[in-house]
This record gives sequence, C-alpha cells and structure tokens, in this order.
Amino acid sequence: MNCTIENMYDLNHTLASDLLRKYVYPWEALPAIGDFIRKMGPSLDKDIYEDRGDDIYIARSAVFANEATNTVIGPCIIGPDTQIRPGAFIRGNALIGAGCVIGNSTEIKNDIIFDCVEVPHYNYVGDSILGFHAHMGAGSITSNIKSDRTDVVIKDFSTGEEIKTGLRKIGAMLGDYVEVGCNTVLNPGSVVGPHTNIYPLSLIRGVIPPDSIVKNRPGLETTSKN
Repeated sequence: MNCTIENMYDLNHTLASDLLRKYVYPWEALPAIGDFIRKMGPSLDKDIYEDRGDDIYIARSAVFANEATNTVIGPCIIGPDTQIRPGAFIRGNALIGAGCVIGNSTEIKNDIIFDCVEVPHYNYVGDSILGFHAHMGAGSITSNIKSDRTDVVIKDFSTGEEIKTGLRKIGAMLGDYVEVGCNTVLNPGSVVGPHTNIYPLSLIRGVIPPDSIVKNRPGLETTSKN
C-alpha cells in the first residue's frame, strides 16, 4: 500500500518527527503519542513554551481567542502562533504544531497535527494524524471507532489489499496538503494521500491515492489530478 509515513508526510513540519520515524505506517504511532509528549515536554525551549503543569506545554505566542471557554487536558503541546478559538476542547494526547487553527467547538483527541493545519469550525479529530497544511472544512469529522467495536482494518478497495492494525480506534491519516470539504465524514481507518481534494458532503472509506479528486457521487468517484 502506498500509505507509508515516508510517502505521506514531510517530517520537517512536526515536533513528532522522531516518533514517526520509528514506524512504517502512521497509525502505528497513535498509542505512543501521550508518552512521547510527556518525555518531550520538559525539554522544550522555555523561552518559546510555557509549562502549564499537568503535562501541558503551550507556546507563548499561541493565541487563545477566549481562554475561559477552552478546555485543554494534558499531555498536550500547542505550537507557536497557533490559534485556539472559543469552545475548543483538547482532550489530551495532542501534539499540535505551529501556525495551526483549532476552531470554535472543535474537539481534538490523541492526534498529531502538523504545522499549518486548519480545523477551524465544528470539527471532531480523534486518533488521527493531519499532515502539513491539511485543512478540514466546517463540520467535517473523523470517525474513529467502528460500530461493531472490532479492530480497524486499513483497506485499499482498488487493489483488495488489507492491513490488520490491531487497534480499536483509528480516525483518519491525512497526508500533506489534503483538503477536506465541509460536512465530510472520514470513516475509521481512512487514509488520504497528499495533495488530495475531497469535495463537500463526502463519505470516505479506505485508502485514497495521492493527488486525487474525490467527488460525492454513487460509488465514490475518485480521479487523478494528473
């Protein structure tokens, strides 16, 4: 399958690069996010990051639009110049990069969010990895657990290949520069290759190749940009 970390992400744009380099596939890193933050946090540059206690490290240049309405639970790192908008709920095990937008009423849980990612309006992002400059339109969400509660299997429907993950919770793996349209649902174990554009109101399953355009039509039409 063409969904390895090497093929999906530029690791120069995340503090999680050392963690991700240990694995072949991005979802393999999900169980290790919390411990990685706990170990990294104390070593962060104190001129850049403030230790808020409870394994919470927030860049001094991060902007909270209304901190009284936000909930941040550790372990968590929030990078420089990132915006946290009203009502955002960061539930822990969240490594959020620089220059990101965590929007109003957006929920983040057990994620690696690369630099310059935007999840700006009413998004749920759980057990997921969002690559550099990925963007999720308003109301788009990651579904991270199957209805039957069995382990998530990564499926490439175009080839019939499957990878058994051994994990019960996996949301979406979005490559660099992925654009997700408004009110799209990314089903458990969705893997979207870099530079892919998903149209609004889409229902995504399995592996989407890089450089694709995905339209919400019967059968889920996927075409190459090239």
